[in-house]
Amino acid sequence: MRIGSHVAVAGGLVKAGLGEASEVGAEIIQLFAGNPRSWVPATADPAGDEAFRAACAERDLPVVVHAPHLINLCSPSELVLTRSAAALELTMQRATSLGATAVVLHAGSLVTKGRRPVVLGGLRDLVVPIVDRAPEVRLLIEPTAGAGEAAASTLDSSIEYLMALDDPRIGLCLDTCHLHAAGEDLAAIARGVGEVADRIGLIHVNDSRDPAGSHRDRHESLGRGTIGMSGLEALLSVPALEGVPMLVETPAHARDVALLKDLRAASRSSAVR
Repeated sequence: MRIGSHVAVAGGLVKAGLGEASEVGAEIIQLFAGNPRSWVPATADPAGDEAFRAACAERDLPVVVHAPHLINLCSPSELVLTRSAAALELTMQRATSLGATAVVLHAGSLVTKGRRPVVLGGLRDLVVPIVDRAPEVRLLIEPTAGAGEAAASTLDSSIEYLMALDDPRIGLCLDTCHLHAAGEDLAAIARGVGEVADRIGLIHVNDSRDPAGSHRDRHESLGRGTIGMSGLEALLSVPALEGVPMLVETPAHARDVALLKDLRAASRSSAVR
């Protein structure tokens, strides 16, 4: 199980991104390849991407790219759908250039009620051709916190979303804060996650500033929020997930990466006994 964090790269992929990775002791990193709140793609820099790719390979440091937040492949707007598909295409290609192993994509919003069957029915035709053109990168769908007409937020709705895509190359990225905000009990999730464990490619381990069922996506440092350590430990102790990489997106990356490493060490010690 590799443990790491999201890193900022505004000061440069190698200087800022890998610098932060070293500071927090990350064994895997996630980054935005451009402005997450803009449709305008980042300026291409093949030489910079190659330098970053080589540096990560030298450090044996896997990279995950988080797709822009604006992408919504479930939107009723044709303009948004067109822009979303184009942005995902660019993100997958940029991830390939960076040597990333995966792209994390928010499941999106249906926006209005009653559209779920139609949207899920058309997802595969929209997404799979994009995946086909980036064979080195795995696409991971991240369920959201359940606000509005979320296309996937609970474990059941996430499984349904995954089944609609019907492609073994596409997996899930679970987020503990999102599941909690969607009203899921992490202990119950831990008991039921086995049926899709092989499709889970990454877990964002974040505590929550808000209570269960709040539908608010506000991350807190581990053990300092409303999930608490017992809820997080319940999910992290699932045997079927022991090889899944985990990373934090919290206010205290170094502290939380170290805490997860301590939990990993304790789990290994317990297994030996």
